[in-house]
Amino acid sequence: MRLLKNRLSLSIFLLGIWLLLSYPLEWHKLLFGVGVSFAMGFLFGRYARPFGDFRLTPKSFAYAIAYLFVFMEELVKSNIDVAWIIIHPKLPIKPGIVKVRTNLKSEMGRLALANSITLTPGTLTVETKGEYFYVHWIDVSAKNIEESTEKIVARFEKYLGVIFG
Repeated sequence: MRLLKNRLSLSIFLLGIWLLLSYPLEWHKLLFGVGVSFAMGFLFGRYARPFGDFRLTPKSFAYAIAYLFVFMEELVKSNIDVAWIIIHPKLPIKPGIVKVRTNLKSEMGRLALANSITLTPGTLTVETKGEYFYVHWIDVSAKNIEESTEKIVARFEKYLGVIFG
């Protein structure tokens, strides 16, 4: 069952990329894309284990859409914060590496979380060890792991937990 899920997930992912790249869409392009995507998915699906971590439910799809908006909001807020620090170089900042904890179990979920943290200006995932991430933070304002986790990880994790498990 897991192998079938991996194969279908990879096939759908590849088809999505094909559809994005083959505009304007015509029937022969669509049929060719479906054929190649599903052939590649079924040939190489056993090697694409992380793609099997996606939950293919309406709820996870809705959370994925919502996650895009949450990520964009965090991205804008972080950009403004970092720009403010750059414009006012005399502001006292306290850069450092903090340890945060994640409740995500899947590799793909943790990968998405680490990338989300890194893509948000002012934070950079330096290392992952099991359920802990080490994050370089431009202005450390937390005193312990729980507080750091709440400020950096919690908002992303709420959505990624539903999407990936």
